Amino acid sequence: MAETLEEIFAETERHMRKSVEVFSHDLATIRTGRASPALVEHIPVEVYGTSMPLNQLANITVPEPRLIVIQPWDRSTLGAIDRAIRKSELNLNPTNDGTVVRIAIPPLTEERRRELVKIVRRRAEEARVAVRNNRRDAHEQMKRLEKEKLISADELKRAEERLQKLTNRFIEEIDELTELKEREILEV
Repeated sequence: MAETLEEIFAETERHMRKSVEVFSHDLATIRTGRASPALVEHIPVEVYGTSMPLNQLANITVPEPRLIVIQPWDRSTLGAIDRAIRKSELNLNPTNDGTVVRIAIPPLTEERRRELVKIVRRRAEEARVAVRNNRRDAHEQMKRLEKEKLISADELKRAEERLQKLTNRFIEEIDELTELKEREILEV
């Protein structure tokens, strides 16, 4: 538990930054019309009696803008990789030639683009909520410091304003990432 205002701010900023990083990585997994290794690298694959992310089982390359090639290090995992991709929510149809799995990325339909924008907005709201939860936790810690007479009411007021500015900064980052991803999805 942080004991000073500076420790509270450092911890809160670290947590807020992590929320934005998680959101940013999450956006990379949302399909646009272009191929990207990030699209499939974290798909869980059931192999060797356990679930492993795809990037721990294979080399993932993008030789063309609309093609992902997955070359497993162990060919016996080809079937499991193929099944995992088909089961994912990405609506992709991989082809397995016995040595590699190829995924042709079809162009997005207008309807699918609108669905993806809704998904992006939902995840953005989840990220904003995470940042606001960090603000709430920090605010509770600051009020506890004031209650224990470790800071004055004036210091609390200034700290609350600073906390709101910090929160606004991270919410703006989330909004910018959201806007960029929406433009990328809607680009034909």
